[in-house]
Formats: sequence, C-alpha cells, structure tokens
Amino acid sequence: MGFLKRFFRNVIRDGSVPVGTSSFERLSEEELEAHLGVSRYGDFVLTDAIRPSYDLQVVPSEGYRHDSYRDDESRTSVPVLMAALSSPKLFETFLDLLDPLGPVVDVVLETSHSRDRRGHTDLYREHIDTPVLKSILWEYEDLLLNDGCTGIAVLNPDVPQEVQFDEHKLLIIYGQDLSSFEGVLDDLHIRHDEGIRFITEAEHVHSSSDQYARQFEELQTRLGMDCFC
Repeated sequence: MGFLKRFFRNVIRDGSVPVGTSSFERLSEEELEAHLGVSRYGDFVLTDAIRPSYDLQVVPSEGYRHDSYRDDESRTSVPVLMAALSSPKLFETFLDLLDPLGPVVDVVLETSHSRDRRGHTDLYREHIDTPVLKSILWEYEDLLLNDGCTGIAVLNPDVPQEVQFDEHKLLIIYGQDLSSFEGVLDDLHIRHDEGIRFITEAEHVHSSSDQYARQFEELQTRLGMDCFC
C-alpha cells in the first residue's frame, strides 16, 4: 500500500495546527500524492513513518542538539540530546546508542494504533538482556523504522538514562551524563547544530497500516508484553 492510501486510511495529523490552517487543506490529490512521495531532502532521507507539512515549515535535515526536560513533580531539569538521522543509518545508530545503558535494560513500547483511545498507550517490560533485545529488534526493523504509530524507549532506571526512538523516528536521549551517547553521534559525524529544528516542531503527518498494527502485536508478545496496560 502506497503512502497516499495510508494517508487517507491511517494517518494522524498533528503539530498543534489550528483548524483551518493546515497546509494540506485545498490540495488536489495529485499535489498531495507528489508531496507524500518525497522522502529525500538533500542528503537526508525520511523513513515511511512521517512526512513534513506541505509548505515545509521545517525542512528535514540531519543533526543533533542539546535540550532539557523539566520534571515538574521533582522540580528538576534533565539534560536531553535530540537527533535526526537519515534513514539508512538510523536504526543501527539507535541500537549502538543502547550500549552505554548497560547489559540489562527495561523496555517501553509506545503505540497509537488504536483509534478508540486518545493519545498513545505504553507497555513496559523490565529486565531484558541488551543483546537479546537487540536481536529481537533487528527482526522488526521495518516496523520500527517505518510505522508512524510505533515508538520504543530503552532505559536503565538505576543510572538513570533513557534512549527513545519515537513515532517521529527521532532519537531522544535523557540523563545527567550524556557524553557517551554524544560520542556515538560524533563518531558517525552527525552534525552538532544547536539551531536545528525537528519535524515535530511544525505540522506533520504520520503513516501506518493494518499490517504494521499486527506486527506491533507480534513484537509486543516477543517482548513478553502480553496485555495493554
């Protein structure tokens, strides 16, 4: 099934766009098809999971920047690394970023496949050997790369540090000491740019399919997450 058909059947539109201001409104089918068929912007290649706004409020590009997450409950600020990588190197880099977490990790799967729930659902699995997890995830590379309704986070709560590969196919890393993760990105010559903007910071669309929803359920079972929580 092509991206255009998935757009009409299974797309989630977000980016906090007020009603009546979407760049996708008033497009002809041909214009929409042409836009959704574009995956390359310069040297940057998107996965099939997501496309930017029609008016390209953010042009996809490769790079990483520092940010912070404010935890209102604990009143602390957690350092964050955010990175966008071109599709050919994205999945392997995600797996490389798991190594600094240690030999045993926890896993969270995120899904927004269900249309009868608002937002998304998280499923949790504690204590899985990192090499075993990597082996399982390799089997579901297509799902994790190209499904705009699937995200995954891997964490070591004892450190604590977390590597998130979200529905937008961004890499988001949380923790007090992120130097090891930054080193992985630097070794791959990923551009450090504090001014980079990500596709999440403007209107964008997600793509999914019934096939990916079934594969998600398979991955859920393989990871020992037998029910929605």
